[in-house]
Amino acid sequence: MDQGDTDMGQEDTDIRASVTDKRPRDTRRRGAVVAALMLAMALAALDSTIVSTAVPQIVGDLGGFSYFSWLFSGYLLAVTVTLPVYGKLSDTFGRKPVLIVGAALFLLGSLLCAVAWNMPALIAFRIVQGLGGGALQGTVQTLAADLYPLKDRPKIQSKLSTVWAVSAVAGPGIGGLLAAYAGWRWIFLVNLPVGAVALWLIVRYLHEPARELVRRPRIDWAGALAVFACGGVLITALVQGGVAWPWLSAPSITLFATGLALVGVVVLVERRAAEPIIPGWVWRRRTIAAVNLALGALGLLMVAPTVFLPTYAQSVLGLAPVAAGFVLSVWTLTWPVSAALSQHVYRRIGFRNTSMIGIGTATLILFAFPFLPYPGAAWQPTLLMLLLGAALGLFQLPLIVGVQSTVGWSERGTTTASVLFCRQTGQTIGASVFGAIANGVLAARLGGASDLDAVTRGLDAGAVPEATRRAVADAVHAVYLGAGGAAALAFLVLLFMAPRRFPVLKE
Repeated sequence: MDQGDTDMGQEDTDIRASVTDKRPRDTRRRGAVVAALMLAMALAALDSTIVSTAVPQIVGDLGGFSYFSWLFSGYLLAVTVTLPVYGKLSDTFGRKPVLIVGAALFLLGSLLCAVAWNMPALIAFRIVQGLGGGALQGTVQTLAADLYPLKDRPKIQSKLSTVWAVSAVAGPGIGGLLAAYAGWRWIFLVNLPVGAVALWLIVRYLHEPARELVRRPRIDWAGALAVFACGGVLITALVQGGVAWPWLSAPSITLFATGLALVGVVVLVERRAAEPIIPGWVWRRRTIAAVNLALGALGLLMVAPTVFLPTYAQSVLGLAPVAAGFVLSVWTLTWPVSAALSQHVYRRIGFRNTSMIGIGTATLILFAFPFLPYPGAAWQPTLLMLLLGAALGLFQLPLIVGVQSTVGWSERGTTTASVLFCRQTGQTIGASVFGAIANGVLAARLGGASDLDAVTRGLDAGAVPEATRRAVADAVHAVYLGAGGAAALAFLVLLFMAPRRFPVLKE
């Protein structure tokens, strides 16, 4: 063997050694990024549940009981209306800068919330938190698809689903403990070390491949402002309608009319924009449009258990608050498990058919709720919630994985953001619509101005009168029928709009 052959052999050995050394580094790097994504998702997921149990302490310290609901509404508003903006920015400039800015904004908002001196200041700082939360939610889901090929995406998605499940169960308990023993301000301060670790991992380990820009990116600031204004006005009208003012009052009508006018402005601005925040192809492509509508219906139907089931469990079944929370939380046990196993189904029968099985089953479960015996036993709604979680896990994950697989890197952020935006909007609409339905049934059964809020406040006073128990049961039954209708609508959307086989791109 001459010297050339020896050199070539050594070079080949060096290359194999380099590849061998590189694989563990890549695995460690991706593991660190996944840990960062889970921490970031935990921040966003916990925020919606951890604050709720500390409201009495917050109001007792700062006052402002008449508008404390904006602690939640302001955050929801900021998250929802910024999702499309962050989605487009992540497609233009990359996921890493958007995620860093979002995490920094969220942590800044958390710090400001911890030092708030009155309720208006706390609400304003919650909105700052929400401006960062929109980037966390959308960009984390987009990066999950970037990091893993199609066959491995259920792994990361099931991990993120588990984060949401654990947050839903643990959030109220953590919030209650911190408010009782450390002070409500610590609810926001605990975000800082967790967020700092996530931010460091992202900066240190997330390395996106360099992508050549064909032309200088043009940011559609006019479109972003129009989307923010339109979404803000309409969500304010939905959140406050029937609460701060009657639905047919002058403020409600004015807000809805202004919101509809702004919809026209958004359409006009986006048609003329070179790089629109909400591009027309999001709704022109059958797959994306169908998934958007189906997950919008998911957001709508999720309101029934999350908002109304705890009151039903306490007033109708007579359970203590902790036991009532357990009845609700059991669906977070089966949801991530079903989502993780859904890959074995959709690889055989496709994304659409798997989701149709899930939402079809969920429709039957929701319609079955009103047929539970009165007053019934706690295990009956608990069993239905276990089944509902399994059905919705089979429904949601295939749609998210499927729709992300139909677009390339440059469109994935916008697509993911549109899906999450529709789901968030569905939840907002559901809270308003189902709240009106429940209050209408209660008023019809009990007479006068009875509403669910009055019943909830009355739970602390002792035993609930029999007439009130039956009225609450009828109200919640009506809400579940409406949720079943939303699930049936999602089934029909998938049946008639979604293609039988999603046009998955080759990787």
